[in-house]
Amino acid sequence: MTTKTAPRDGVNKLYFAAWRWHFYTGIAVIPFLMILAFTGMMMLWIAWIDGRDGERTAVIPQSTAQPVSTQADAAVAAIDGGVLKQYVAPRRDDLAALFRVDQGKDAIMVAVDPYTATVIETFPRRSGWYDFFDNIHSDLMLGVTGDRMLETAASLSLVLIATGLYMWWPRGGGWRRALLPKLSGGRSLWKSLHGVVGIWVSAVLVLFLISGLAWAGIWGGKFVQAWSQFPAEKWDNVPLSDETHASMNHTRREVPWALEQTPMPASDQHSEHDAVDGPLTIDDIDAMAREIGFDARYQLNLPRDETGVWTISRDSMSTDSENPTTDRTVHIDQFSGEILADVRYADYSLAGKAMAVGIALHMGTLGLWSVLANTVVCLAVMFLCASALVLWWKRRPTKAGRLAAPPMPRELPLWQGAVLVGLGVSMAFPMAGLALLTVLAIDTLILSRIPKLKAMIS
Repeated sequence: MTTKTAPRDGVNKLYFAAWRWHFYTGIAVIPFLMILAFTGMMMLWIAWIDGRDGERTAVIPQSTAQPVSTQADAAVAAIDGGVLKQYVAPRRDDLAALFRVDQGKDAIMVAVDPYTATVIETFPRRSGWYDFFDNIHSDLMLGVTGDRMLETAASLSLVLIATGLYMWWPRGGGWRRALLPKLSGGRSLWKSLHGVVGIWVSAVLVLFLISGLAWAGIWGGKFVQAWSQFPAEKWDNVPLSDETHASMNHTRREVPWALEQTPMPASDQHSEHDAVDGPLTIDDIDAMAREIGFDARYQLNLPRDETGVWTISRDSMSTDSENPTTDRTVHIDQFSGEILADVRYADYSLAGKAMAVGIALHMGTLGLWSVLANTVVCLAVMFLCASALVLWWKRRPTKAGRLAAPPMPRELPLWQGAVLVGLGVSMAFPMAGLALLTVLAIDTLILSRIPKLKAMIS
């Protein structure tokens, strides 16, 4: 068991300081990391086996498929008072087509056999097990409050990783000890396994945390994403809507990250252009989609009103493809059939490109190999959380009612550098900074004035 007297050596003092931060940060984030890892793993396998929206409903392939309009009519007829909103083309010849049909405020998915235009099944959109785990994973089912809690936990997890790497980093050689577990017994075995697994998974975990934070409300929505959106000014002489691309989301994030805050283009029935003969049909748009390169699965959103546009999209985040560099979003004027905007991966900013790839890695949508790799990462994170509890249990104090935190050295060398690092983290990740300031305020204003309470957590 560790004593309260820290060694005098400067490096060891820094080690004890890092250990103390690692300990307290772990207390704060372990429950959240366990939740994120478990729900993430469930989402991986549900999406791979059953699909997120029933898109893996099987059909018997035939020589000829019915027109998309015929399939759509069957889908709408299956829902009383239904209004067609979206078409999702099947990714393979042996899978059903999907149609989103709204019934009042309810969105319903209709799976249709593309060869017979027969409705196979209907189900409320975003109501499956994938969405249950997704709702926990994204905001703990607490809305904005849950989003802020997870953003804080993810930001502090970066501190957890940094302090853990500092503690386990080999000094004066010894990489074998750092990268391979020492198969001894007792607490030493758990410490070795915890450190080795941590150092192997740290880089991937940082990638997952950063890509997840880019979706969060403060660091992602107010800072990084707002600076990295595709600039609508690149569309020449295109009327813009008051709505952004995020308006096409439906509870779940569906629009590519780099486009969410970009204004939508708008159709203009009064503009001077060569109008097509009669209104464009869903068959016309499907034919155009195939002609301009949308093969296999793609999504088609219908115009919402007189200024709305037909939107054809494909991105790996929505599991349309397994290659994020093929992301593409095309907007078509509903009156003229003119392509108003054609946004591809190459058009994204550097941050947008990084997020397109990062999200695909994060969600495991790059094929079976990424599902398996992400499963290993999720299991590793859960092991790190569990082993941390085991390590604490094995060094817990005999006296009840104390956490037995690692001691803080009295004369900490290079403390100015630690303050600068803390300030840097606070500025880069505001929710982490808020959490650190809160802890500092509690320690200064409350714990320091109540000796018994301070003794319990030390």
